[in-house]
Amino acid sequence: MKKTIELLKKHDELRVIDTELDIYLEIPHLAYAEVKKEDGGKAILFTNVVDKKSDKKFEEPVLMNVFGSYKRCELLFGRTIESVADEITNLLHMKPPAGFMDKVNMAKELFSLKNIFPKRLKGEGACQEIQFFEDEVDLSMLPVLTTWEQDGGPFITMGQVYTQSLDGAMVNLGMYRLQVYDNNHLGMHWQIHKDSSHFFDQYQKAGKKMPVTVAIGGDPLYTWCATAPLPYGVNELLMYGLITKKPAQLVKSLTNDLYIPKDVDYVIEGWVDTDKLQTEGPFGDHTGYYTLEEPYPVMEVSAISMKKNPIFLATVVGKPPLEDKYMGWATGKIFFPLLKTTVPDLLDYHMPENAGFHNLILAKMQPLYKGHAKQFMHAFWGAGQMSFVKHAIFVDEKAPSLNNYEAFATYILNRFTPKSMFITEGILDALDHSSDETLVGGKLGIDATLANPVEAPNLLGDAELLDKVQELIPDAQELHQYMRRTNNPVTVITLKKTKNAKEYFNALMSLSTNIRIVVFVDAKANDVLNPYMLIWRVTNNMDAIRDVYTSGLMVGVDGTNKSVVDGFTREWPDDVDCTPIVVERLKAMSLWDLDEELNNKYQL
Repeated sequence: MKKTIELLKKHDELRVIDTELDIYLEIPHLAYAEVKKEDGGKAILFTNVVDKKSDKKFEEPVLMNVFGSYKRCELLFGRTIESVADEITNLLHMKPPAGFMDKVNMAKELFSLKNIFPKRLKGEGACQEIQFFEDEVDLSMLPVLTTWEQDGGPFITMGQVYTQSLDGAMVNLGMYRLQVYDNNHLGMHWQIHKDSSHFFDQYQKAGKKMPVTVAIGGDPLYTWCATAPLPYGVNELLMYGLITKKPAQLVKSLTNDLYIPKDVDYVIEGWVDTDKLQTEGPFGDHTGYYTLEEPYPVMEVSAISMKKNPIFLATVVGKPPLEDKYMGWATGKIFFPLLKTTVPDLLDYHMPENAGFHNLILAKMQPLYKGHAKQFMHAFWGAGQMSFVKHAIFVDEKAPSLNNYEAFATYILNRFTPKSMFITEGILDALDHSSDETLVGGKLGIDATLANPVEAPNLLGDAELLDKVQELIPDAQELHQYMRRTNNPVTVITLKKTKNAKEYFNALMSLSTNIRIVVFVDAKANDVLNPYMLIWRVTNNMDAIRDVYTSGLMVGVDGTNKSVVDGFTREWPDDVDCTPIVVERLKAMSLWDLDEELNNKYQL
């Protein structure tokens, strides 16, 4: 971590804040504002960290937003992201050598792979210089942040969670939310689809406690590796060796048999009683919503160790854009070659950060036959973490760049008809709140590889159209039409909702010559002129099976919050919002310097 700080300083990528700030809301709010700046702002080192509730001052600093720009990602990787992807591509397409020089070159390449495998060392590591056991264990000695006002408590956000299968044959490194319950208990928010959850099932069936070790800090690449979507049973630290050409050097935990990198800053180790669950949450999460209380496994901490003079690494979650925008960018590029092994005719893909990644994927492919795009949809919805994607749009090789949203949207909307849509059901991320039941919900695929030209509607101005809409729907408040020059303009209508959105859609049938695609959102907390956050809202809030309607060439999408009028029986969570009094306090200290235009755009 010290090397990382020096690297960031050298490249003018670090903001140092010496003002006394609280781990409760103040530090995370400021980091949340920083990452919203152009190009992700800077990494922040908080050097004067306190817990005002317990009147405690921490000796260690807190480092945040370390991955929060494209430049910083490549600094931390020590090479271009494309070079990592190219290396994986070369490995996947390695062919038998045709001659002597081919054999020599292959031998060199294979010899370099010896460094990707983690190396287990004897003895203790720098991460174990200071040790606490039994009654000495106290999680409050760590500056664990509480990010949002409605959070169920503090939680570790950048924890590297090390687990292994019951027989010890497989190890896993993951990143999960870790709620601090008290001095010696941590919540394990590993969702049912995750590797650690599969290991948990093995220990539970065997009636044994499960060893878990959590590391914080060290080389930031350890933390990125914890997010890597590798196949089940593959050790994520192999990626560290592949990227750095150095094996991760591991030492054994003090009180269980798990190995962790020797140079992390903190180690929290213990055991999970597989017969016990504890309520976890609520917590504001990267969806931009609070996730609700649910029972999860809990770890009893048996030891805490740390370096001398450690540095606490943390991140912040909430509404986009966040640090995961840049981590996800690196992940997407690096794992593209692996995805192509499932769908070889895939040319490119992109997951916009304002759709929370899992809520929307844009993909360019080489269509070879009728139904090829639908085949891709099924492949995506069955491939590892891609299976959590809710909405997928496929275009052919002639489409514009997936990052050029204006041109890309134009291309789709000029080729779209309702028959371009494919709606099915599949698994959802545990953080998704929109479906009628947890973990399962609607999926929407759009096949824009084929042109389905239709005539453009008879467009009216926004004011004239709003008048006509309000005659039919008195609950309508505001209206704006996007992509008016295309064959399928998108009309966004805000509502003071009193009934199910399908009734509003049906009421608009007399305007079918003026409207093509209509999207309903609540008037509260939505700006009809803010497309960035409208995409965030709608892709979060819709379940395609329930919330997409068609009539002729008209398509309706319900992006409103759901309630009893929709037959929705689950609790609907609140948005994640900054606490105004905390923001004002940071402004008074001349620390909050986010431009008001960005504050409004990202609806902080």
